[in-house]
Amino acid sequence: MKAHYEQKLIDERKKLTEELNKIGRVDGDNGEWQAKSTDVDESEADPSDHADRFEDFEEKSSLVIPLTARLQEVEDALTRILENKFGRCAVCNNEIEKERLDANPAAETCIKHLK
Repeated sequence: MKAHYEQKLIDERKKLTEELNKIGRVDGDNGEWQAKSTDVDESEADPSDHADRFEDFEEKSSLVIPLTARLQEVEDALTRILENKFGRCAVCNNEIEKERLDANPAAETCIKHLK
């Protein structure tokens, strides 16, 4: 059972990383994902180019936040697999329901303790 969910999580991590790489990059200083900015030749840019660039950056930034959060959830679930804690509710320590894990393999809680 764990191997099935582990593969689903690995596949999701790959997809999330690919999506993040399209719109962002990892900051070398803090290791966090940031949106990529569109390069504009400043000497030839007019105000509308700057506005378009800012709008594109804001759109990418709004996507980076939820993708990064989901990637962290997936990474945490993979860590729980390694620590043999996967599939147990973080609140009551009961088994997480199969249908919950099927819907969200990164789930930390059972349905009763759903956040």
